[in-house]
Amino acid sequence: MIRRDALAEYVRGSLWVLPTLSVVAALVTGSLLSLVKTGSGSPLAFQGTVDDARTLLIGISGTMVTVIAVLLGLAVVALQLSSTQFSPRLLRNFLRDRPNQIVLSVFVATFAYSAAGLYTVGVSGGGRSENFPRFAVSGALVLLFVSLGLLVFFADHLVHSIQVDAIMRVVERNTVRVIRDGVFAGGEDVVNVPEWAVAIASHRSGYVQVVRPHLLLRTAAEHGVCLRLRPRVGEHVVAGTTLAWIWRASPHDPAPAPQEFSQVMDASVRIGFERTLEQDAALGIRQLVDVACKALSPAVNDPYTAVQAIDHLSVIFCVLARRPLGNHVVRDAGGAAVIIPGRRFPEYLAVMCGLIRRYGAREPTVAHALLRLLYNCAAVVADDAERLAAIEEQARIVIADAEREVAQPTDLALAHAEAVAVRRQVARNRSTVHTPDNRPDGPPTP
Repeated sequence: MIRRDALAEYVRGSLWVLPTLSVVAALVTGSLLSLVKTGSGSPLAFQGTVDDARTLLIGISGTMVTVIAVLLGLAVVALQLSSTQFSPRLLRNFLRDRPNQIVLSVFVATFAYSAAGLYTVGVSGGGRSENFPRFAVSGALVLLFVSLGLLVFFADHLVHSIQVDAIMRVVERNTVRVIRDGVFAGGEDVVNVPEWAVAIASHRSGYVQVVRPHLLLRTAAEHGVCLRLRPRVGEHVVAGTTLAWIWRASPHDPAPAPQEFSQVMDASVRIGFERTLEQDAALGIRQLVDVACKALSPAVNDPYTAVQAIDHLSVIFCVLARRPLGNHVVRDAGGAAVIIPGRRFPEYLAVMCGLIRRYGAREPTVAHALLRLLYNCAAVVADDAERLAAIEEQARIVIADAEREVAQPTDLALAHAEAVAVRRQVARNRSTVHTPDNRPDGPPTP
């Protein structure tokens, strides 16, 4: 059985659901409008003959078929460009684009409305009839003009939506929303799984998309156990391997039965064939990192796009730097607990900086952009020792890799100045003097 939240996510990213509903709505609307009786003198009534009405409906139907074919062709081109030029993980963003779904729905509805009208206009009981629903035919004209306006809108929207700036802006906005609303608050130390813990096996293979800890806590409290998931949200799990552990406070207590948790695990931990952005901020970061790495590849060789991707990552990481991250733990008064493992800020930072740093070590502007990101993070992270140490370490590695790959030291002048600014900002934070808006040591941005 498909879960309700999984069905909603599937519908949000499907191109066929909304058009199908629009066809049903068009047929129902056409049937209702056909019941409206208007005289030939009414301004809302179609003024032509029955032959004119049939010719109009045939023309609209044929035109809509051609327009729909062109629209789908342009959409496929946009998807191919996004996949090959930027990242295959961006395809889902285009499929979830609501304006595209609405435009396609209106075109399909116009075709269905006009084609269905041919069954009633000028035909009655298998013979010719001079009476026809004039008001309903006028509705087909209205849909035609609406479709014409949406065609122009779609062309403009498509051109803007395939621009790399627009693509990265959408990823940034969606990821920031997930960080603020979807990512679990963390900060607690890792809870070690005791030796007497019982493993719960996964029933399916796929990526952990969504976890509902309060549903798990309810069952854990009923059985008086602690439960800890093994994979984090966004990680892959294989059927038959351990999905979670459960244990009681003492090894002398009766061991809990994994079968009793089978149903609640299926309801609380959604596993799908792909990663989704619902609770997985790392997916949004991965999309921007993919854009940067693809831009730095020899086939594309576009370092400025990589710098733009890093600028958008700066916004995301500054939001992450202010948020408590790590393991998420929920408890009840009876001692039961549910532990959801999570990524800490240094892990996010190491994955992002590591990939871009290795691909862009030979380009000084990329090193400078990474160091600028690290400075922005240091400016907002306050006096968190773990995060400051991670920022300082990443700045050191970025400079070390750039010095090893760049032959001319003068090319790294901006990067060295930015690294100095990062170290000084970290030192100021450690001394509890936090001035995020003051940047006396930072070099000018080119």
